[in-house]
Amino acid sequence: MFRELTRKNKELSMEECVRVLKSEKRGVLSVLGDNGYPYGMPMNHWYDENDGKLYFHCGRAGHRLDSLKKHNKVSFCTYDRGYSREGEWALNIKSVIVFGTVKIIDNADKIKDITTKLSHKFTSDEEYIQSEIEMHLKGTLLLQLIPEHICGKSVQES
Repeated sequence: MFRELTRKNKELSMEECVRVLKSEKRGVLSVLGDNGYPYGMPMNHWYDENDGKLYFHCGRAGHRLDSLKKHNKVSFCTYDRGYSREGEWALNIKSVIVFGTVKIIDNADKIKDITTKLSHKFTSDEEYIQSEIEMHLKGTLLLQLIPEHICGKSVQES
C-alpha cells in the first residue's frame, strides 16, 4: 500500500525514526484541504512511545479541522537539525514521514496530559505551562495521529 524508499541505503531504522519523532519539536502536518488541494501547516507534536501515536493540539475551528472532518488521512513530516562535516557546506539531515489517520479528541484530562508533555519539549517552567493550559483548555482539541506507515531517511544535500 505504501511505497518503499527507492534508495534503501539511505533508509533509517524504526528506532532512529522514533528518536527523531521524540526529539524534534516541529514538523508539517498535511491534510487534504479545500477543493482537493494539499494543506500543510507547521505543528508542534508529541510522540507517545507507550501507544506509538503522535499528538497535536489545535483550536476548535479552522481549515485544518474542517479538512480532517471530511478526510482523516494525513501525512506528517519532521526532520532533525542536521550537521555539516568540517570543511563541507552540505547539510546531512534525517527526516521522518508518518502516514496515518487522525482521530479528534475532546477530553479535558487527555488534553491536559498531552499538552503538558508537549510543553515540556519547550520549557520546564511548570507554573507557566499550567497557566497556559488552564487559560486555553476550553478552546483546545487534540489530534491523535494513528500511524499506518512510518519511514525515514538520511539525506546529504550535496
